Amino acid sequence: QVQLVESGGDSVQVGGSLTLSCVAIGDSHSLNCMGWFRQAPGKERDGVAVISGGGWTTYYADSVKDRFTISRNNAKSTLYLQLNSLRPEDTGVYYCAADQQICADILKGREVSDARTGFRYWGQGTQVTVSS
Repeated sequence: QVQLVESGGDSVQVGGSLTLSCVAIGDSHSLNCMGWFRQAPGKERDGVAVISGGGWTTYYADSVKDRFTISRNNAKSTLYLQLNSLRPEDTGVYYCAADQQICADILKGREVSDARTGFRYWGQGTQVTVSS
């Protein structure tokens, strides 16, 4: 079993930056594909970014390309999301997700933003609020 614990959420101004972290506790060495998702009030949870087990391949939702960067440190069992140039529409609860499968088998040709299913493990979320 794996537990995912997110941190780093905060309230920031438009144009600001944040770094989110997600620590995997338990059988973290079995994990392969990991990702970040977000859910705004009253909306579905959407995929933001996904990263392969070795960290060499990344996938982003169009809305965050060139602003967000996903990375991982497997030695520390930690997943990161660097958020830059934040906008009010980036507001939401950000969730970390992980699975033993490779990303291609989870995404199955879907856009990252639509990949709401497929990950076995989920964190509890961390709140990001962007205000103007």
